[in-house]
Amino acid sequence: MGGRTAIGLDIGTSGVRAAELSVGKDHLTLEKFGQVALPEGVVRDGEVVDVDAVADAIRQLWSHTRFSSKKVVIGVSNSKVIVRQVDLPWLPPNELRTALPFQVQDFIPIPVDQAVLDFLTLEELTGEDGSRTMRGLLVAASREMVMNSVTAVQRAGLSPTMVDLTSFAVLRSLAKPTALAADEEVEAVVDVGARVTNIVVHSGGTPRFVRILLMGGEDITEAVAERVGVPHAQAEALKQEHGVLGAGKEDAVSRVLESSGNAFVDEVRGSLDYYTASSGSAPITRIVLSGGGCRLPGLVERLTEATRLPVVAGAPMEPLAIGKTGLTPEQIQYVGPLAAVPVGLALGAAS
Repeated sequence: MGGRTAIGLDIGTSGVRAAELSVGKDHLTLEKFGQVALPEGVVRDGEVVDVDAVADAIRQLWSHTRFSSKKVVIGVSNSKVIVRQVDLPWLPPNELRTALPFQVQDFIPIPVDQAVLDFLTLEELTGEDGSRTMRGLLVAASREMVMNSVTAVQRAGLSPTMVDLTSFAVLRSLAKPTALAADEEVEAVVDVGARVTNIVVHSGGTPRFVRILLMGGEDITEAVAERVGVPHAQAEALKQEHGVLGAGKEDAVSRVLESSGNAFVDEVRGSLDYYTASSGSAPITRIVLSGGGCRLPGLVERLTEATRLPVVAGAPMEPLAIGKTGLTPEQIQYVGPLAAVPVGLALGAAS
């Protein structure tokens, strides 16, 4: 194993996943990857609600996968995270963090003393009167929600070194700045989880718009289970078998899958339409899809049809050398769509 290492830990609604990267002179290597399923309800819509159950799963993950370190970067993405583009008076970086709570209260719906705040500067502007402002993305997260995740990690015997926005981690692992012909070209990255979908619009790797949808693959499974009247496991199997295209069938399962799939696609399309209408920037050129939910048969076709944009599968493992992970090439390929978040979190610590 070469150089220093970084571990990203993704606490999702359906499971915990972690990726360990080592930093070489001119490459990054995936050294370890593991995942453990979570009992239903212990993480609700991306928010930890049963700290001890999550800690147990993380301990099991570390025991099985044998990561080399207990220092981890964790991500958060749920309804208690707000991301907004705002303009603030220009300040040097060392003063911005101290001044941020006094400048952003009007922009967020939670008291600043109950929030964890961050600001990503996108550009600096100068007015006609010479005044300088900073345009950027303001991130505000409920402190209690963040601390629930931190506490679960600590109870598992690990040391969280940083809390990152999951949306930024997805962007880090899937956006390839050199893949776009020019910075003006705009790409949308969509990571579909069990209950949470992260949408990030970027140009050349710089985020321009973030939306967190409380919808995912599990919502479609649940719709089948409830409306067709079958157990959850059977509903999941039917979802994977039929997909969301319907294929012209008129049976109950196909109708439910088509309608729930369309509802999800409409939410994604609506988010992208909102960005396009409000930003005044260049149009989105393509969509990059990842996450466990992206495996749903027919989703790529539905998104392509609804947005009239090319939709491609993200490949977070592609730029990485693969170390002695203990996983077969087939297993690496299978977990690829699930790896965008933990790999992106690790990349944030490694950079």
